[in-house]
Amino acid sequence: MTVPFITHGKLRGTGRQVNGVSGFTLIELLTVITIIAILASIAIPMYRNSVTRAKEAALLENLYQMRDALDKYYADNGEYPMTLFSLIEKKYTRKIPVDPFTGSSDTWVVEYAEDGGIFDVRSGSDGVGRDGIPYSEW
Repeated sequence: MTVPFITHGKLRGTGRQVNGVSGFTLIELLTVITIIAILASIAIPMYRNSVTRAKEAALLENLYQMRDALDKYYADNGEYPMTLFSLIEKKYTRKIPVDPFTGSSDTWVVEYAEDGGIFDVRSGSDGVGRDGIPYSEW
């Protein structure tokens, strides 16, 4: 809602009028576009960084859950499982989680113990974390 004001005894609107049509000047439009561009240049990198942080947090949680299931399997059976699907079959986990960086549950890299069972799992991503350590070494 625009509030009219009085100038020299006449009631006038707040918009500019040229030949009876109100609008904005080129300088005003350029100023608004510049402000929007500055805000976007700040917001986009922050958004990308927050997405990476969320994926890293999900990766850490997935690794923790799978390693915990492997440890419980070993504690109960005295040996490590031969496949990750053994964790599902014996109900140590409901499903193999998705690697947030590869987008698949089939890309986990497993490390085998001397007896041949899986004792550790790592990400199959070739990316590098924000701390400089590759995800495959987490």
